[in-house]
Amino acid sequence: MEPKRLEESIFKALMLLSAVIVTASLGAVLVVVLVRGLPALSLSMITQVPKGGYYLGGEGGVLNAITGSLCLAGGATLAAFLLSLPLVLYQQREFGGGTALAGLTRLSLDVMWGIPSIVYGAFGFVLMLYLGLRASLLGGMIALTLVELPIMARAMHEVVKMVPAELKEASYALGATRLETASKVVWRYALPGILTAVLLAFGRGIGDAASVLFTAGFTDRLPSSLTEPVASLSLAVFFQIGTPFPEVQQRAYASAVILLAIVLVLSLGMRLLSRKSD
Repeated sequence: MEPKRLEESIFKALMLLSAVIVTASLGAVLVVVLVRGLPALSLSMITQVPKGGYYLGGEGGVLNAITGSLCLAGGATLAAFLLSLPLVLYQQREFGGGTALAGLTRLSLDVMWGIPSIVYGAFGFVLMLYLGLRASLLGGMIALTLVELPIMARAMHEVVKMVPAELKEASYALGATRLETASKVVWRYALPGILTAVLLAFGRGIGDAASVLFTAGFTDRLPSSLTEPVASLSLAVFFQIGTPFPEVQQRAYASAVILLAIVLVLSLGMRLLSRKSD
């Protein structure tokens, strides 16, 4: 066999092996979680809050954690979106894209993306102590916003970069200003990709445990105030699987099934939006 053909065959085999490993890994995770969690999953677990002795095997559910996770990730996603919009706009060539500050901003976002979420949790904890706050929904939102911001901003930036330059030039030729072009042409064209970036960040936030461990706290009640502690599904899994009671450990896998279902719905939504943006 010729060296070039041999090299091509080797790389094809490596690509196929990588695809099989990734698919098999996801399949293994799903099988383990579903096999252990589905028997404990019930309607009452989704519609009820924990009752007395729940973590000792008593009755109740994780509605508090489901609602808390949606509130935490929803608030953090909204805050990250409001911060990402001006950041992405500033990094466009028509505004400050070629400046040193724009390059420093992109570098900062890349560094923030690589920082472990537990570090954001520790930072949020120190900030809360400085401001005189306790573990709360607001504290968890602040920490999760820092986790989601670089993911959303960088994803949105890559989407906006794909907008054809001819489209912008046509808008300028018709007399539109830079702001009008950005808000009425660029954003409208890139909207499916922007929504995909938002869902990507939301999915990252709803499954994060480390950043909310010190900042959001945990409670058996439903969220009622920004200043009160709030539960989350990721921490519910963590606390339940750490108990010595097999029944409660099985509920941890059931909670993981709920979390996986939410992430799966988000992933399917991102796929649909990506197809529309192609």
